[in-house]
Amino acid sequence: MDMREGKMTLGAVMFDQYELLDFYGPLQLFGGMRNELEIITLAEREGAVTASSASQVQGYADCSFKDCPKLDIILVPGGFGTRAMAKDEGFLHWLRTKAEETEIVASVCTGALLLACAGLLDGRRATTNKLCWAEITGYAPRVNWMRQARWVDDGKFVTASGVSAGMDMALALIERIWGAERREQIRIGAEYDWHSDPNWDPFAKVHGLV
Repeated sequence: MDMREGKMTLGAVMFDQYELLDFYGPLQLFGGMRNELEIITLAEREGAVTASSASQVQGYADCSFKDCPKLDIILVPGGFGTRAMAKDEGFLHWLRTKAEETEIVASVCTGALLLACAGLLDGRRATTNKLCWAEITGYAPRVNWMRQARWVDDGKFVTASGVSAGMDMALALIERIWGAERREQIRIGAEYDWHSDPNWDPFAKVHGLV
């Protein structure tokens, strides 16, 4: 438990076809930390960004990757758009560079693919969406992929399983940095039933991974 003083900055990454709950689920919880945490949204360029095709929803990026300020936390969602971003060398270079100066880099769902393709997860423990397990893990054999995990905290890099797991990871990070009392305030405010065990993962069995 850190219990630090001073405000931190979280940069939440957006790209075409990002997954809504991957992104806004954690931000709902982090957003309750308004006295401790500033949140900015980031994309290739400032402005509207279209979420997953099934949603018909657009989000708004506060600033471009190029103009991104110093960050303490990076949040990378998943979604169908990760496949294109995984081939975008400009973005992967930005992610590698920003990660060097950032305290925590977190991903949700197939967002782990982007961390892996940037080489940030080599030799580390991580997890990802169980429905897409074979596809995503096949891109990055040097990662120590954890088949049964709601989220995996490997210090600087924290990865969550599919979609809703990002909310459980967010509460775990709030507790890690600001303490259990603050985490509980945020959880109760959201009326959220937190899966506090990072190894709770019935979906690994559903998809035949264990």
